[in-house]
Amino acid sequence: MKSDIEKLADCLMESKYAVALTGAGISTESGIPDFRGPGGLWQNVDSTEILSREMLYYRPEHFYSSGLELLNIMRNKDPNPAHKALALLEQRGLIQCVITQNIDGLHHKAGSKNVIEVHGDLRTAFCDACGREFPFEFLLSEAEEGIIPPKCTCGGIIRPNVVLFGDPMPPCFEDAIIQAKRADFMLVVGSSLQVAPVSYLPRLSRQIGIINLEPTPYDRAAAVVIHEKAGSALTDLIKVLDERR
Repeated sequence: MKSDIEKLADCLMESKYAVALTGAGISTESGIPDFRGPGGLWQNVDSTEILSREMLYYRPEHFYSSGLELLNIMRNKDPNPAHKALALLEQRGLIQCVITQNIDGLHHKAGSKNVIEVHGDLRTAFCDACGREFPFEFLLSEAEEGIIPPKCTCGGIIRPNVVLFGDPMPPCFEDAIIQAKRADFMLVVGSSLQVAPVSYLPRLSRQIGIINLEPTPYDRAAAVVIHEKAGSALTDLIKVLDERR
């Protein structure tokens, strides 16, 4: 009988257009706490308040201190074997893109080329009035100097390039929908699949596989489900694929 890893390898090798969908669970091995798991980033704070559009505009002092500090936790981390494995799968043509809920930028650091960051990133900030882009470091330096909220020369507020609670999804989410519809196989890694609207994407693909420590609402519909850490599962997957080359 084939192992689940071997079944997953079959799915990828047989697919004509596979994509990956990743969530916070893929980055825990890089030292970034999960958002909703035990001891996660959201356990001791009300994330819907501290990282909300309302907090940004009506309580900017709190947003640019506590909120920015929370976001900064995720910066300057290194990709782990799971990120590197997905980059290798893309390099080999076994997946065509990575759709990620994460804002940590670790897929880019690992070498993935086609990455759709549906919740934004921590590399940049932008003016909410004219759209001018700034390095994220500029936002940090302004906040550290007490310039709150940071302002653009046009008078607009400079904010992180992330999707806050209350924000609409960015235009790139349409690209994610297109990729999900096109995929004959979607590999979900480290996502609880409980955060809308990203949680609807697996429904658009013809077949899905899941690597996640905890059960998800899609487990029963998946072709293969692996409840392991992403790093170990994807490392094993690469080994199986190497043996078949």
